[in-house]
Amino acid sequence: MTFVPVHIGDVVRLRKQHACGGWEWEVVRTGADIGLVCRTCKRRLLLPRDQFRRSLKSLIQKAAAESPEIPPAEIAAATDSEV
Repeated sequence: MTFVPVHIGDVVRLRKQHACGGWEWEVVRTGADIGLVCRTCKRRLLLPRDQFRRSLKSLIQKAAAESPEIPPAEIAAATDSEV
């Protein structure tokens, strides 16, 4: 059994089409279970990780990388210089 690295915000395609006709799912939860939301009808689905691994056909889009946090000292310096 192989580990499939998925992250919140990834868009995946499963092997079977959803009843609404949609193919793309967005990952909203990771852990022992994978939470998915259909991008067509917004239906939520919770799959055990093993079943998700078997159902996964492809990764459509990676999650957007989070912006690095700016230290509070730099924020204060930037606002002081603007005033």
